[in-house]
Amino acid sequence: MVVIGGITRLTESGLSITQWKPISGIIPPLTDAQWQAEFANYKRIPEYQQLNQGMTLAGFQSIFFWEYLHRLLGRLIGVAFALPLLWFALRRQIPRGYGWRLVALLALGALQGAIGWWMVKSGLTVRTDVSHIRLAVHLLVALFTLAGIVWTALDLRTLIRKPRGRPAHLTALGAFAGAILFVQLLFGALVAGLNAGLVTDQWPLMNGRFFPGATVEGRPLFDALFNDPAIVHFVHRWWAWVVVVALIVLARAARGVDRRVSVAIHSAFGLQILLGIATVMSGMNITLAALHQLTGALLVIATVWGAHTVGRRR
Repeated sequence: MVVIGGITRLTESGLSITQWKPISGIIPPLTDAQWQAEFANYKRIPEYQQLNQGMTLAGFQSIFFWEYLHRLLGRLIGVAFALPLLWFALRRQIPRGYGWRLVALLALGALQGAIGWWMVKSGLTVRTDVSHIRLAVHLLVALFTLAGIVWTALDLRTLIRKPRGRPAHLTALGAFAGAILFVQLLFGALVAGLNAGLVTDQWPLMNGRFFPGATVEGRPLFDALFNDPAIVHFVHRWWAWVVVVALIVLARAARGVDRRVSVAIHSAFGLQILLGIATVMSGMNITLAALHQLTGALLVIATVWGAHTVGRRR
């Protein structure tokens, strides 16, 4: 789901479906008349009028495909979670203390769908793309939900092994590492939303300079920090090394309990850095960028695993 969401953004496909139909939207256009109606809706928004004038129906269908697939997979994930949850609840087979957690995760999935439409709406009237702030919220809620699923799964696995075992608790170290990673994920989402990866194709310098300066001079610092493509790219590029230090500390703490956790964390951030550099130097190659987003999700999983391992040491 994270990868397809990334591809949807990279191919500028997110505004191809201009309506939100939670139920009837499952069925795509099937006839030529239906395709023409969808295309006519797209022609009314600024993205088409200012950027894609003259797009053919075949070109529209190619971007429609990724947005439709993204929405369809979201619905399938909801069904795949909700139906088994209902089944086990009716059979009273959910362990004590886990019912509220599982319902909360399902609610986060529903919230994510609503946030997705809130994001799309931002690009239907005045803008030619979606709000990068709303896109960041969309991605961060997705990764937070992923983290919650992984943590709950690890607790349940512990419960299977030790029926009287207690859930892991979030330690100060785990929270610290998670917060450091959160900042990096936030700026990664802003990079995607602002197309800030296209600011430069150089590394470690940015267009021959270490600090590129603002794209638009005279912006207040706080405004530039979240809205200027060059500044956002710079922060994302160098905050990565702060993340590395925090994750090394977390990995060392978890290694005494489970060495595999340390291997997973080191492998994930090492691969993520290499993919990030390769993505920039390739001029935002879609395959590399999608892999970068996938590895970001794997890094979240590895970090949650590490925080959970540290939290169950006792």
